[in-house]
Amino acid sequence: MDYSQFLAMKQEIAILVVFLLVFLYDTFMPKSTQKGLPVFAAVLTLLATLGGFCSHCLGVDADTVAFAGMYETSPVIAAIKGILNVGVVIVLIQSIKWANGENMLMRRGEFYELLLVTLFGMYLMLSARHFLLFVIGLESASLPLAAMVALDKNRYESHEAAVKYILTAVFSSAIFMMGLSFVYGLTGSLYFENIYFAVSGQLSTLLIVAVAFVIAGIGFKLSLVPFHLWTADVYQGAPTSVTSYLSVISKGAAAFAFLVVMAQVFGSVYSQVWEWMLYALIILTITVGNLFAIRQRNMKRFLAFSSISQAGYIMLGVIAYNAMGVAALMYYILVYIFSNLAAFGVIGAIENATGRVSMDDYRGLYRTNPRLSFCMMLAMFSLAGIPPFAGFFSKFFIFTSAINQGSVAIYVLVLIALINTIVSLYYYLLVVKAMFISEDECVIPTFRSSFGERLGLWLTIAGIIGLGIVSFFYSSLLDLTSTGSLNMYFLG
Repeated sequence: MDYSQFLAMKQEIAILVVFLLVFLYDTFMPKSTQKGLPVFAAVLTLLATLGGFCSHCLGVDADTVAFAGMYETSPVIAAIKGILNVGVVIVLIQSIKWANGENMLMRRGEFYELLLVTLFGMYLMLSARHFLLFVIGLESASLPLAAMVALDKNRYESHEAAVKYILTAVFSSAIFMMGLSFVYGLTGSLYFENIYFAVSGQLSTLLIVAVAFVIAGIGFKLSLVPFHLWTADVYQGAPTSVTSYLSVISKGAAAFAFLVVMAQVFGSVYSQVWEWMLYALIILTITVGNLFAIRQRNMKRFLAFSSISQAGYIMLGVIAYNAMGVAALMYYILVYIFSNLAAFGVIGAIENATGRVSMDDYRGLYRTNPRLSFCMMLAMFSLAGIPPFAGFFSKFFIFTSAINQGSVAIYVLVLIALINTIVSLYYYLLVVKAMFISEDECVIPTFRSSFGERLGLWLTIAGIIGLGIVSFFYSSLLDLTSTGSLNMYFLG
């Protein structure tokens, strides 16, 4: 084997180097310096992220295939990995205070090591062009997350959440593997490209079942309805830093992986087999997520159902099935990272200081903590899609990419999504109303959040406002995806 092929895995190697350095720091550095581990991990991940963006800007990235076609990288894939890295850096910065707390003294290193392993698995999912490598990446990204959910050993809810997550992950993987067995039986190959051409023109019951099983397997990771039942309990029970990672990085990676699989494996039977499946899933996901979010009083459960609804909007980029859809999906995920992490940053800061996570506790928050209230307000406005914040443009672009497909069905789908946007506006404004309009005495006292929490919020607010002002950043993504390796599979 030509070992020089490993050089194609620049971003994977960078994350492995970060993992090894964090592991060595955690294992061999004296106890007096262990509190520096969170900053050390965040700085190293930031350097790896900047290195990836710099190599792209300098034109070092190119379409590269390695390991007999099992692995592929390109500027589009490198950009997607970079977007995920941006979210990871913010999560690491926001988690510094929590990681240095008393409950995490003995498990501080485990959090960062497990997180980096899951990120490596997500990278493999995105670059895989063979289902064997894809499954390795999928399990590497899923199983360590169960341990991360269970990190808070002093809380029963954390244990319960971990059990629910691992059981869900096992069943979803089993369903996914069953679908792959059907695909292999139909085509005799696990290479994406071979399957793509082998199923072209086919329309059999077995193919429909196989695609449905594959969608269901990945749908669990994305929290698409009806595969969403684990989400609220896991989000509520997991530590807030882990929940924020689950809600944006894990979901973002799953969305990109879903796009890659559906385009490069089943793209030739898009209109015949899986287009109508996604229509049903998108309508169910957006509607159920919105309706259940209205009923929530726990802020983490509230954002869990919000993220379920957002997953439905994300899928509009896949249903668009064109280069514009890929660009809109990338832009939407980037905006969602900033918006959701801003909300979780406020929740984490309040929870670390007071232990309160109920929406009722946020009544009158503006009078005691005006800056945190302002950050949460911007996050809610962006998630709701209120102009001129970035969330408005992300929804606009993803709706536009879907409508460009031109069918009557897609117009109906987008209309339903727009109606649901009005519903989501209502429950996002419930949080703003509680903070700014409620006359109740606030139970959360005035406090000063840590530097890491403030820095994380500054970064997220800068992203929400900046991407709203310079939304032409989307044009750069569109230029990138129009010539990307995925574009050859968009036939419709």
